[in-house]
Amino acid sequence: MALLEVEGLVSGYRAGTVLHGVDLELDERGAIGILGRNGVGKSTLVLTLMGLVRPRAGSIRLDGAQLAGRRTDAIARHGMCVVPQGRRVFGSLTVSEHLDLAAAGSAVGTWDRERVLELFPRLAQRAGAAAAQLSGGEQQMLAIARALLRNPRVLLLDEPTEGLAPAVVRQIEQVVTEVRSSGVAVLLVEQDLHVAFATTDELRIMDKGQIVHRCTTDELRRDRPTAKRYLGVG
Repeated sequence: MALLEVEGLVSGYRAGTVLHGVDLELDERGAIGILGRNGVGKSTLVLTLMGLVRPRAGSIRLDGAQLAGRRTDAIARHGMCVVPQGRRVFGSLTVSEHLDLAAAGSAVGTWDRERVLELFPRLAQRAGAAAAQLSGGEQQMLAIARALLRNPRVLLLDEPTEGLAPAVVRQIEQVVTEVRSSGVAVLLVEQDLHVAFATTDELRIMDKGQIVHRCTTDELRRDRPTAKRYLGVG
């Protein structure tokens, strides 16, 4: 049995339906990249998995427990956390305050404040700075650190390299690799194919609210027609 099992997931906003029956499985310690053009439903999938958008139909099971329709805090306590698109840090809180809040009541696991700051030494240097004063890369580090302190079993990353300098992108790649090596399963939404290739084993391509292609990372590297058809690259 997969760690995360999604079956027939349907969701959307008000009268509009965005996801039209998404099926997805993520194994323990696995890493899947979710690819697709803008507007195909990738972020809606992440938001629905975390309970921020309520599913209209379908099933979301984490380690056998049904999470569809449950509140976001309950989903997080069960072991799924998100690094949202745009980082969503609190501008007036310091780095240290973000980490304190994330660690409060978190699950017992390998990720604690010391290990997070080893992974992101820049955050230790900026501990007293307000999040609004951080660079985009530093804010992304903080958003990832905040999620890791919850000791998730599944980490959802929504466009973690968006708008970042190439050097920071490479650092984020290394971070995802380290997170995987700690035993955390990763679901990565990403526009940059190079990042997806560097950090995941399996890929799922979305179009019009559905997963339309499933393959390994290596298979898509060699399949230029599919990359061109669905992603406009190749």
